[in-house]
Amino acid sequence: VQNHRDCFLMAVGTSHFNVWGTTDIQEFGRIFLPIFYIAVFALGLTGNLMVVFAIVKEGSKKSITDIYLLNLTISDLLFVISLPFWASNTVRGWTLGTVPCTAVSSLYYIGFFGGMFFITVISIDRYLAIVRATHSLQSRTAKHGFFITCGVWAIAVLVSVPHFVFSQLVENDCLSIFPQELENIWPVFCNVELNTIGFFIPACIICYCYCGIIKTLLSCKNQKKARAVKLVLVVVVVFFLFWSPYNVLIFLETLKHYELFTSCNQIKSLDYAMHLTETIAFSHCCLNPFIYAFAGEKFRKYLHRVCLKYCPFLCFCGPCSHYQVTPSASYAESVVSSNITLNTSDQDDSMAALNH
Repeated sequence: VQNHRDCFLMAVGTSHFNVWGTTDIQEFGRIFLPIFYIAVFALGLTGNLMVVFAIVKEGSKKSITDIYLLNLTISDLLFVISLPFWASNTVRGWTLGTVPCTAVSSLYYIGFFGGMFFITVISIDRYLAIVRATHSLQSRTAKHGFFITCGVWAIAVLVSVPHFVFSQLVENDCLSIFPQELENIWPVFCNVELNTIGFFIPACIICYCYCGIIKTLLSCKNQKKARAVKLVLVVVVVFFLFWSPYNVLIFLETLKHYELFTSCNQIKSLDYAMHLTETIAFSHCCLNPFIYAFAGEKFRKYLHRVCLKYCPFLCFCGPCSHYQVTPSASYAESVVSSNITLNTSDQDDSMAALNH
């Protein structure tokens, strides 16, 4: 597209798109992206490793939800591990060669799709555990969880291949270089796949599952249902707030290939908006440990133990004391918290209590 080529001069080192920008966009990316990538890496690595340690150190038999939560955490770790490489690529260019370029790109996309898919699987599991509690007891086993997990990883790898298969080293930069016969079709295909498989379909499933969960909670007589409904709403609202703007920009990025945006100012604004929405969306992996783990009873106990061991002064003064689960916590509260916040090593035995 001639207008596109006239406006765009050189690539900014983002990991998922060949986002082209004028000199000021390039300089903005070189300053902004490395700071953002390193911040997400530090926060995401710390929070997700704590979840892994909490699940691994749990001596009891793992529930199916623990299996899904562990794999969600691994997906987020794969994603955040790739970010320092992209930060370095933005500042200094790619210095590691072609094979690491393809390898890091694959980690990035597999982690990206894997995280989205496991969030969806966890939503389905919560729906079955709460709405279909009686009928799902036989299907929600660790064995079934293992096979489902393997299937999810296989799908994540499969849908990631189009995004990293053409990654290669070009002039000291790790980029996706498409064959001439695919250069107009493949980027559009990848964007459409990100919008549909990476967001729209999971979002529809998540909405359906959590609408059913809220309906069930509102019909039960548990006095803690208000808190449970709030937790469900937090999961859904945060998901859409973080991922919707980014996917809108991906859709607009696709429209650029059809010359619907011809003004240089429009294209420049889209690039700035892409950086901003990417920041918001990628930050979601830092929140996953708090949304899907630390709000639950088991992980609050684990975090309190870690806090007592390594920073007893802070725990004594109170900053982390709110993570402690006191003996006075009611049985109903622990059941609802375990079911809704997805930390359910003991929740399968208490489903009937929630549904009554």
